[in-house]
Parts: sequence; C-alpha cells; structure tokens
Amino acid sequence: MTGALNGSFRDPMSDTRLYPTRPFLAASFAVFREGRVLLGARALPPDDSFYSLPGGMVEPGERLEDAALRELFEETGVRAKCLGFTGWSQVIRHDAAGKVERHFVIASFAGLWLSGEGEAGEELPVLRWERPSEAHHLPLTDGLLPILHTGLAMVEGAR
Repeated sequence: MTGALNGSFRDPMSDTRLYPTRPFLAASFAVFREGRVLLGARALPPDDSFYSLPGGMVEPGERLEDAALRELFEETGVRAKCLGFTGWSQVIRHDAAGKVERHFVIASFAGLWLSGEGEAGEELPVLRWERPSEAHHLPLTDGLLPILHTGLAMVEGAR
C-alpha cells in the first residue's frame, strides 16, 4: 500500500511539482470508524511530519471523490464509503525570494470505514485513528480541523 509500490512515490530532490506554472489539483479523504478519523504523518514536503488526511493528485479523467478513495486505499490499505464533500484547502508556499515554490488545491471528502486497519507506508509512515475533538494536540496541516469537524458531522448525520 505504499506509494513506492503503486508508482506514486516521488523523490523530493527531483520533484517536478516545485515552482509550478499552475496549481496542482489533489483530493483527500477523512475516513471515520467508531468516532475516530484516520490521520497520517506526512513523509514528504510540503508539511512533512505534519498530520493530514490520506490523499494525493487527481489523475486526468478521474472524479474527485474517486481520486480521494483511490489515494486512501493506496496509502493506507483502507476502503471506505464516500458520504460527501467536506471542503477545500490550499497549500501555497513561497521561497525566500518570494517565488511560488508549491501550489496545491485540495478537495476533501469524508465517509465511513469499510475495511482495512491502516497500514503505514512511505508517504504516511505514521498512522493513527484519532478523535477529531482531540486532534488539536497533533501538528496538523493548515485548515484540517474544520474539515475533520465537517466530516464528523456528516458521518453522525448518516447514522
């Protein structure tokens, strides 16, 4: 379930997403199980060692929610049922000279756990099931808490 196995792991030294000419579109997924959400500590920039949702780049012709579910499975081995869209976030980083070094737009979705325990891999070497109300003690990527709370409300409303 690691990025290296599915061909998506990239060497940060040869990252073609540095100094983009356009924003990159990505999707992430908040999978909930018994009131807890699966979070992973990122191995690669941007925001390496911060906790975030499993996710990655949207492929041409791929629906956003399908990309989020695919990335969830590829990065963790977890399968889920999508309930809906929880919001979007942006990652924009500038270098010391002020030039845009990275720019991602991330569409996030949430749903219910179906199978898999969550296997750590190269892109997310540390995984943990965490209650959204207690996640604030972790180093989180910007804008993650509102997405977690929206997802939890969506999941609780589906029951």
